[in-house]
Amino acid sequence: MTTDRKLPFLPTSKKELRLLKWDYVDVILFSGDAYIDHPSFGAAVIGRVLEREGYRVAIVPQPNWRDDLRDFKKLGQPRLFFGISGGCMDSMVNHYTANKRLRSNDAYSPDGKAGFRPDYAVSVYGNILKKLYPDTPVVIGGIEASLRRFTHYDYWQDKLLPSILVDSKADILTYGMGEKASVELAARLQAGECIDTIRDIPQTAYLCDSQDIGKLSNTDEMLKLYSYEECLNSKKKFAENFKLIEEESNKTQAATIVEPIGKQAVVVNPTYPTMTEAEVDASFELPYTRLPHPRYKNKRIPAYEMIRHSITLHRGCFGGCGFCTISAHQGKFVSSRSESSILRELESVINMSDYKGYVSDIGGPSANMYGLKGKNDKQCAICKRPSCLHPKVCKNLNIDLTRLTELYSKISNHPKIKKAFVGSGVRYDIFLDENGFINKSGVAYFKQLMRYHVSGRLKVAPEHTADRVLLSIRKPSFRQFEVLKKEFDTINRKENLKLQLIPYFISSLPYCTNNDMQVLATITERLNFRLEQVQDFTPTPMTLATAIYYSGIDPYTGERCYIARQKEEKQKQLSYFFRYKNRG
Repeated sequence: MTTDRKLPFLPTSKKELRLLKWDYVDVILFSGDAYIDHPSFGAAVIGRVLEREGYRVAIVPQPNWRDDLRDFKKLGQPRLFFGISGGCMDSMVNHYTANKRLRSNDAYSPDGKAGFRPDYAVSVYGNILKKLYPDTPVVIGGIEASLRRFTHYDYWQDKLLPSILVDSKADILTYGMGEKASVELAARLQAGECIDTIRDIPQTAYLCDSQDIGKLSNTDEMLKLYSYEECLNSKKKFAENFKLIEEESNKTQAATIVEPIGKQAVVVNPTYPTMTEAEVDASFELPYTRLPHPRYKNKRIPAYEMIRHSITLHRGCFGGCGFCTISAHQGKFVSSRSESSILRELESVINMSDYKGYVSDIGGPSANMYGLKGKNDKQCAICKRPSCLHPKVCKNLNIDLTRLTELYSKISNHPKIKKAFVGSGVRYDIFLDENGFINKSGVAYFKQLMRYHVSGRLKVAPEHTADRVLLSIRKPSFRQFEVLKKEFDTINRKENLKLQLIPYFISSLPYCTNNDMQVLATITERLNFRLEQVQDFTPTPMTLATAIYYSGIDPYTGERCYIARQKEEKQKQLSYFFRYKNRG
């Protein structure tokens, strides 16, 4: 087994296979995104990780599913498995607005054009490959598969759907960040194991016959959910399932979760331990070109333009926001890179031919969680809180931002950097509360951020002004945002920075009424905000807010709540963001 790679990119065509003199391929990856060889794009990461292990890997980006399926046939049959990802976004979120209108563009496609991927891309690709190559294992992963691994509410069909394993016909699903599971699966298949017998790899899910559940080796550590059919008949049971799934997913030592469906059951194995610094460094330092494949010559890919000169500091998010999928996919526990790895990638960015002196983002899922974790690992091991920040910052959480502030300074002081921006979202409840800054490191961090890393506008996300709404989505009181604004204005004035603070808000969240939106409009007008960064809530699989939206029940309290469901209700709530325009 050898890759013998002589091309800078993973191959995408028969011509490239011939140039490599490959007479077989071990793994063929299908992706709903264009192929960009960069650590921000999942197909590239999995391809490079498998390549590092010695496998021959090819990628088929955005295959045509409407014609004679030649894209699915052109590279033939892989020796080990087909891998499928819908892309960096769920294909339905990618395609439709909160109002269920078809989008006219796609940031992950050449020239930003829509129409290069199907609705429910993972299932469409899976069914095609299983029909063409019924004996070849099909492995699904990425965010679309990850967040649809259990029974889930689909906003676009307005109904509960079973695990994506059912509709995709896939043999196995890898969830979360899939490097370790993909490598172990490839090794097991390489050793001659049958895909139907591989049942114990962490961070994977599969379907089995109900009668076989008792035969599982880890039966004593099993959490059984209500069945898909029970959830169809009871929204309360669906809500209860969500709570169990979320709590179990946030544990460091979790149980195997089993969800019956008909005569089968979805079995979801626990995760791998949180990636170590060395492991996450290794993933980011694979031989990426950091460029789109040459097949896109003279074409612009908007998502790439946003991140081409950016650097990711860490993975994971302990914020636990009720409407966000990050922690459900990447995990609650943060895996930070070493400073040396980050600075090496910085040199790679600086050496890019189109680099002009500006780094577009030094951040992550939440910009200022780099290097933060529990002080006592044993306490984290028994904790099942979805958020380390809500309702109050956990006393076991290290919130000293000194390491991050010092890293910012080293990057800013590089002689070839004019400015390094922080474009990722900042969680201000890490460094201040309703009384002001929590500690000196927070003061130093915020001053450093404002002085050197803001492009003129600092964007933060209070999300709403109503306490009941904020409580339901695990965000701090709006009073905390007002404290942030006060400190922002003070530093702005003293440093003569002339920066703008841009708040981000969402309408139609659980519990949100028209009256709540009227109050939001009044408060933001009083604070002299002219709202731009706004959106209507889009229910996406595997979030607390979506579970509440569908069931009308808060899974953690059992309380029934108001939900703006009708199109007219949602449009009315959205309109309050722009009330100031009607007042001149």
